Amino acid sequence: MKSTPLTEKHISLNARMAEFAGYNMPISYEGIREEHNTVRSGVGVFDVSHMGEFIVRGKEALDLIQKVTSNNASKLNIGDAQYSCLPNHNGGVVDDLLVYRLPEDQCAEGEMAFMLVVNASNIEKDWNWISQHNTFDTEMINISDNCGLLAVQGPKATEALQSLTDVDLASMKYYTFAKGTFAGIDNVVISATGYTGSGGFELYVENKDLLQLWEAVFAAGKDYGIKPIGLGARDTLRLEMGFALYGNDISDTTSPIEAGLGWITKTKKGDFNSVEIFQKQRAEGITSKLIGFEVLDRRVPRHDYLIEDTDGNEIGIVTSGTQSPSLDKPIGMGYVKTAFAAEGTEINIVAGKKRLAAKVAKVPFYKG
Repeated sequence: MKSTPLTEKHISLNARMAEFAGYNMPISYEGIREEHNTVRSGVGVFDVSHMGEFIVRGKEALDLIQKVTSNNASKLNIGDAQYSCLPNHNGGVVDDLLVYRLPEDQCAEGEMAFMLVVNASNIEKDWNWISQHNTFDTEMINISDNCGLLAVQGPKATEALQSLTDVDLASMKYYTFAKGTFAGIDNVVISATGYTGSGGFELYVENKDLLQLWEAVFAAGKDYGIKPIGLGARDTLRLEMGFALYGNDISDTTSPIEAGLGWITKTKKGDFNSVEIFQKQRAEGITSKLIGFEVLDRRVPRHDYLIEDTDGNEIGIVTSGTQSPSLDKPIGMGYVKTAFAAEGTEINIVAGKKRLAAKVAKVPFYKG
């Protein structure tokens, strides 16, 4: 099992540790509910150094990105980030990812550079997938093993971090980034992105600088009640926002159109993997759709629970579920036949011999 440069720090803070994507990761420190509420109302720090990062650069780097991703990377200016996915050849999703348009100060004339940030469990799979499509004048570099990443999330993140950098954090727009000095560390990628819906930043540094960054962030955030946050709260936070989790809500067999990710599936940008399948789905419609739902019972829905209509007919399956700390009710996501996807539709979640009454709900569940 792999470790991040902060694993011993998490253990010293009495974190509950567990294996995740091959890494020994902190699941919680004080408790999921407490950590969740810290991010919603204050500021918390996640060690997400297990994520994967690839550099793609060259004269045809954009051509490769356009071929393997669903969104339109040609719209990216230097300093922009973009949510996208890697379609396979059958209309499914190899992974979802972030695409960063990097400054070109380390590129030769006529070259472009990007950073792709992929899920930890898919690093090798994604690398191999993109590599096999790299028939372009493009270099790929896997920096995952040398890249540390902190996500500092919450409404107080900007105030808590501003003393550490000359970059004007308050002026940064969502899904943009800057490279600058941060906590005395040069060339930090400061990204106005996150997976919580409560604002904040993601900070990319070399592994050798990660502990220094961690200590500086906590010192700067002391007066703001900053706390370490585990992956348990990361999951409840993202689910309240209706953000898809690879392996649960999206997979090699789910279409981004079915998953509500049509907004990152630009079928008019030109040729890319599965574009004809997505065009057909748009023209003819889809048979199943990812929906959010609220459970009217107190029991929490779980992954792979069946979903039935009110007459007892099987109509779908649960992909994610939790007890929402912000709403104090069970919520979930799942795929259902499109006829049952309208907001307010009554459904049942099959939990063993019990059927939990639920209704389709609009996401995000948490409105802030």
